[in-house]
Amino acid sequence: MLHTTLVQTALHWEDKEANRQQLAGKLSALSVQTDLVVLPEMFTTGFTMNARLLAEPTEGPTYEWMAGLAGRLGAAVTGSFIVEEDGAYFNRLLWVRPDGSYEKYDKRHLFTLAGEQKHYEPGQHRLIVELNGWKILPLICYDLRFPVWARNVEQYDLLIYVANWPEMRRQAWRALLAARAIENQSFTLGVNRVGQDGNGFPYTGNSSAFDFAGEELLHASNVEGLFSLHLSYDEQQDFRKKLQFLADQDRFEIK
Repeated sequence: MLHTTLVQTALHWEDKEANRQQLAGKLSALSVQTDLVVLPEMFTTGFTMNARLLAEPTEGPTYEWMAGLAGRLGAAVTGSFIVEEDGAYFNRLLWVRPDGSYEKYDKRHLFTLAGEQKHYEPGQHRLIVELNGWKILPLICYDLRFPVWARNVEQYDLLIYVANWPEMRRQAWRALLAARAIENQSFTLGVNRVGQDGNGFPYTGNSSAFDFAGEELLHASNVEGLFSLHLSYDEQQDFRKKLQFLADQDRFEIK
């Protein structure tokens, strides 16, 4: 079993310290032991293009906060925030372990409708992490619309999307999460925010979890909260053995 906790919250616009304090307070009330805490996309700022003002080093205050949280909870903590590296800016997801070690993934598909590509550099590589025997692929928001980037060639066991996905496209959010789960025969988690951002866009949450057959295990409506669920590795493996669809997928490489 993998014990996961999804954090659905409103965010203070472009206020990193307020968001870190808010999230710490919410997670101090976590009443169950968990292996993994998943935070939204740009959880310290909201989905802003003000990268130059708000960026920090990878191992800056937000990493230190994540490492401290991971250590206190004895769990991995993941989510994305704005990072500056060598004069470039990234929407970067960190996967931080209780011992402070970490992995990073930079958002591959930048949201052109908001001009994200004008402010951030795209990632070039996927990240597969391991946790308690599970292989996990974490991705970011707009990546959800591009199934090739989530293609399960590594036999991963869990697919995660952290997001700021607006209310106006909520139907696409849930439909695409279910589709990614079905086509990859993988547990799939989507963690979104609620509230309104500094540009006036509303977010209605709908953080969700789907199993390897596309059955919905969790749906959080337009509320703030911590949502925990247990995922069964054995059930997924049994399903894949009975229906070996992944063995029939097309063979190609992304250049």
